[in-house]
Amino acid sequence: MHTGGEPVRIVLNLSDRIQGADILAKRRFMSERLDPVRRLLMHEPRGHYDMYGAVLVQPSMPTADLAVLFTHNEGYSTMCGHAVIALARFAVDSGKVPAVAPLTRVGIECPCGLVEALVEIQNGKAGAVQFESVPAFAFALDLPVSVPGIGEIAVDIGYGGAFYAVVAAEKLGVSLDGSLRELVDAATALTQAVRNAIAVRHPIADDLSFLYGSILTDGRDRAADGGSRNVCVFADAEVDRSPTGSGVTARMAIRHAKGLVAPGETCEFESLTGALFSGTVVGQAQLPGHDAVTVRVAGRAHYSGKASWSLEPDDLIGRGFLLH
Repeated sequence: MHTGGEPVRIVLNLSDRIQGADILAKRRFMSERLDPVRRLLMHEPRGHYDMYGAVLVQPSMPTADLAVLFTHNEGYSTMCGHAVIALARFAVDSGKVPAVAPLTRVGIECPCGLVEALVEIQNGKAGAVQFESVPAFAFALDLPVSVPGIGEIAVDIGYGGAFYAVVAAEKLGVSLDGSLRELVDAATALTQAVRNAIAVRHPIADDLSFLYGSILTDGRDRAADGGSRNVCVFADAEVDRSPTGSGVTARMAIRHAKGLVAPGETCEFESLTGALFSGTVVGQAQLPGHDAVTVRVAGRAHYSGKASWSLEPDDLIGRGFLLH
């Protein structure tokens, strides 16, 4: 599937092989024992540098309809909004969750926690999807960070299931209408600079305590300014084609912390492909040491095909490689 052009390769037949008492244990199990499968499916020649995957595993939470590990070029992320949108529609279309009009609930157990999605049902078919985040919060606001070749700039850090550094692209001397390579290089430099400046920490789980990437924006942060464009560069310089669901969540948490958006106010976010997500702060949330909020994100996913992959014993190159 894809969500706004961002791929979601849903892996259906590994759930019985991945062990662990909870989703984070399953994430560690796959990372330590089945990582060659990730490389096989994400890397060339079956994937590419910006491929993204969703490996279904057995749920451990009683209210989860399915559980998922998110994979990419570098490893395993903790949350992925674009994949949640695709998985929720897939769960209804595949019959894993019976369709109930007008909205069907799908509980998705993610490494960051349980995410609840609602799938719109029209004429018996699944359509647009909205999901409510795990508790999101602003970790740091206007943090001074020294970026090589740029100098000191003020950066916001938000958590929306994963941690992101957020800054206007122009502060890094680039434009969202410019070269993608320049955007990737600028975002990668920012991510490294923030990692050098501060260690992010989630109050509950150490497995979630890492900076996943950076989001470069058009500088629009108020709902009154209209929709905002952004690009997210995460993992090993991987570019999200969608507006980034967990990134939208983080941006809304930052906006709320700055007093730029009120509960119930909806903002629109656009990616480089023109794909649109909306974000709404729906209320306060409980998280030790943080003024957290719950954010609702909405978008749409589409199918792109089915595949069955294989590997011949003597195919060393076919085990996976990346050219970048």
